[in-house]
Amino acid sequence: MDEAPQRRGAYRGRRRAESPRTRYAAVFTTAVVGAGIVALGVSTALPEPRNDLSLEASGNFDDVSVRGTDDRASRSRTTPMSTVNMPAPDVWILPMPRYTLTSFYGERWGRLHPGVDLGAPQGTPFNAVAAGKVILCRWNGGYGYNVMIDHGGGIVTVYGHASKLLCKEGQLVKAGDRIALTGNTGHSFGAHLHFEVRENDKPVEPLAFMRKHGVDIQKHTEDIYN
Repeated sequence: MDEAPQRRGAYRGRRRAESPRTRYAAVFTTAVVGAGIVALGVSTALPEPRNDLSLEASGNFDDVSVRGTDDRASRSRTTPMSTVNMPAPDVWILPMPRYTLTSFYGERWGRLHPGVDLGAPQGTPFNAVAAGKVILCRWNGGYGYNVMIDHGGGIVTVYGHASKLLCKEGQLVKAGDRIALTGNTGHSFGAHLHFEVRENDKPVEPLAFMRKHGVDIQKHTEDIYN
């Protein structure tokens, strides 16, 4: 019981006055502590950070479809997707940019050659010439690996002799979508793309048909880009 009074009275010397530096340190410490308390209070009112932002930061977009519309709108404002060289759904384009026209539509060796042949190195990618639905994508006798696309209105385009197929039956494609690679499969002599157009299941001359749709296979031109 007597210990506390003795400690209080143990020092009888003169109390030293506070220096200006000591007072400044005390004021600064008080300000910092106060600011920390205010910040703590504010942080409790803020919404929790979205964990899915780390998905974009890491470059992994496998799960983009699960995000809300707010996230998609925010991304579109910051990183808008370019529409350059993206053809409209109803346009027609060349099946590939570089080729040599090696064979025309018409009689050949006593039989109708129902399309045109576009020579290109083995493995050259080629595309759908217009939007449609893939109705055939497999080995098909003399056509070798073959793709057929239904564009509606009785119009079907045919792509033959591919070395590799890059689409599947039932798939919806747009003009310019890659569908296969050129090859030499089926009844073929050298790597090329056999391209034909059918109306109501009958082959038509593809050069004239494509010109009506803004594409000149002989001149390598497309209205959509020219």
